[in-house]
Amino acid sequence: MLAHARECGRGGTDMMQKNRCPDIRTLFFLALPLVAFLLRLGGAPLFDDDEGAFSEATREMFERGDFLSTYLNGAHRFDKPILIYWLQAAAYFLFHGFLPVEWVYRLPSAGAAMLWCYAVWHFARPRFGSATAQAALAVTATALGPLAMGRVATADALLNLLLALALFDAWRCLESGRRAPRLRCYAWVALGALTKGPIALIVPGVVISLYCASRRDWKWWLRMFTDPVGWVIFLVLTVPWYAAALTLHGQDFIDGFILKHNVKRFTATLEGHAGSLFYYVVAVPLLLLPWTGPLFAALRRVKVDCTGSDDGGLRRYLWLWAGFVIVFFSLSGTKLPHYALYGATPLFLLIAAHREGLRNAAHLTAPTLVFVFMLVAPALCVYFAGTDIVDARYRARLAEALTLAGGFYYAVCAVGLLACLTLLAWRRAASLWKRLLAAACLQTLTLALVFEPWLGAMLQGPVKDAALFVRERGEPVTMWKLFAPSVSVYREAVTPSRAPQDGELAIARADKLPEAGFEILFRRAGIVVVRKISIYTGAGYGDNAIHISQ
Repeated sequence: MLAHARECGRGGTDMMQKNRCPDIRTLFFLALPLVAFLLRLGGAPLFDDDEGAFSEATREMFERGDFLSTYLNGAHRFDKPILIYWLQAAAYFLFHGFLPVEWVYRLPSAGAAMLWCYAVWHFARPRFGSATAQAALAVTATALGPLAMGRVATADALLNLLLALALFDAWRCLESGRRAPRLRCYAWVALGALTKGPIALIVPGVVISLYCASRRDWKWWLRMFTDPVGWVIFLVLTVPWYAAALTLHGQDFIDGFILKHNVKRFTATLEGHAGSLFYYVVAVPLLLLPWTGPLFAALRRVKVDCTGSDDGGLRRYLWLWAGFVIVFFSLSGTKLPHYALYGATPLFLLIAAHREGLRNAAHLTAPTLVFVFMLVAPALCVYFAGTDIVDARYRARLAEALTLAGGFYYAVCAVGLLACLTLLAWRRAASLWKRLLAAACLQTLTLALVFEPWLGAMLQGPVKDAALFVRERGEPVTMWKLFAPSVSVYREAVTPSRAPQDGELAIARADKLPEAGFEILFRRAGIVVVRKISIYTGAGYGDNAIHISQ
């Protein structure tokens, strides 16, 4: 509260200007998350592998009548705990049949991302002031990483929300000495453990411990970690499901969830997601686009923030939070870009807190380059489709990039680029921060309106079309040499992964299809629907040929 009082005391004229139309300004910022995470939420098909897998596992809960365990195409799925599936199941129960399937499964992530933005705003307002809180909300809502995570049907947006709530309440407890935020912290950590497992305990636990060590305040550390009521809350929320999973699945649950998807994910490389020790040095600036320039500007203030005492140590706490996450996952054997987002919340706050020090218009270069990339992306995809750089399964899909882009895509991207160039050159139009905010809003609108739908149509459109094609035929179908869980979501039926038997349909990759033995019923961008038949006739191999094996 002292920091807020100090900011409110600076410059009475400035505060009077802010109070002239607070409703319009506040409504604008509060509307940003709604636009960012709901605009064309169903514009792209469900992406494989992750979105398809989460969504299908949720759908199979209803098909099996089992809401304690998750299955993917009939096989156990131990990748993540249960909470995100329950939230997706609630959305499915309420909105299935009323909203497109993509909306249904993405709504929990979008809701979590919006709450994440508002939690950042609510935490910052009494500590940094209203203007900084609004700026922090805007950064959270328009940065590339949160935008991507909040618009996909996975567990990461929910975990980010819960980690932010836990560490915000931990600071409130330290700041005020009250017990209520400490007990809430235990609840958020417990829900995080039901969302993604031990990482929900590791991040808050280590960050709080590092901060206490930096202050040599072990009494507060002891109160924080030994609250008996807090532990009761944690155990009541977590033990029932974990005990049920262990009872139902025994050693399979331990091997699949604990050892493979937690221990092995850190100690080894899973599913080819490797990276160097400096992986997140590149990933974090990209995830924070278009706020990369302000991020580097804030980094120059690390020493001052960590040694200063004007804010009671809050900025040191935020830097320790961000730093631990980046170091921890840099040491992990499995690396994925979104892991860095677990430490992005403090960076959003610090970028906003240091915004007044921005002077160099070069900070507008990042959003300008984003628009340049979106304009040339279709041509780049077509170029890479003719090389060996891209995996063979995607080459035929990338070849459609120019066709799928269309005039509206290029018009929106071109307008965005022109606007960014204008903001870059027109220095008298507004402060650098306001011009950056305008560029960030333009980037968010363009990504949601045209880029994400174009990307989805290119990468997942053929898979969705094939799934809908076989659904209309109403015949049994398999997936052969293709892992695309979204097929089962769109078919609304389990799709086994195996070679088809005589007479059966299969969805497959065209480049993996044998030269004989199949009738091709559907083909698009390297994805085919075939029927296995038993006698060979026909002279050629093409869309209209019939291939029958002896």
